[in-house]
Amino acid sequence: MNDELLAAQNIVKSFASGAETLYILKGVSLTVTRGTTVAINGQSGSGKSTFLNILGGLDRCDAGSVRVGGSEITKLSESGLTLYRRGRVGFVFQFHYLLKDFTALENVMIPAFIAGVKKKQALEKAKALLSEVKLENRFHHFPSQLSGGERQRVAVARSMINDPDLVLADEPTGNLDPANSGFVAELLYAGAKRWGKTLIVVTHDEQVACQAMARYTLEGGRLVAASPEGPAAGFREEPR
Repeated sequence: MNDELLAAQNIVKSFASGAETLYILKGVSLTVTRGTTVAINGQSGSGKSTFLNILGGLDRCDAGSVRVGGSEITKLSESGLTLYRRGRVGFVFQFHYLLKDFTALENVMIPAFIAGVKKKQALEKAKALLSEVKLENRFHHFPSQLSGGERQRVAVARSMINDPDLVLADEPTGNLDPANSGFVAELLYAGAKRWGKTLIVVTHDEQVACQAMARYTLEGGRLVAASPEGPAAGFREEPR
């Protein structure tokens, strides 16, 4: 049985800069099996976010292919990519992107509504997910009433609402203090394990990266495997 979920082959991405062309990704390949957690490190400007955006169907590569669950997303139309992002991928970004006029519960429910899930079903699942990230007392709070760590935990819950195969996190703790960073990372990895998700995290944070099952560094436009150093000690305190 083939448990391969994602296979990116020879991804090339360039950008025009004046008269020259800058090659950010120079033949990047990555294969990930279902249920694996992967961390990708690299200096600013190395192309980490660009690579993640290509995997998530938010950007297109110049050359190469990406297959997710047997479907080659690099050949999809714009409407096909919309369906892919809606149903098969969960996103967590550095900024939470919560809608300010909606409560935490409503923010988590919105992607389910868009996907056509019935209100009662979406409501119950959103409550369960927010409870999993320790926000059972914040259902009806608006983003302005939540701390930075709490907002990012809402974003983690939202990424899981449509039961995606793949969760992509781009610097998910980049705006948080160390305590909240550790707690959000712990919840993200625990959620991926609990719900059987494949997780790929782009991060500068060693505390986040060292919890992954596989680690890579993106340098010189290419992906280099690194040996994991083992998970860090868990954060027991629940920060705000």
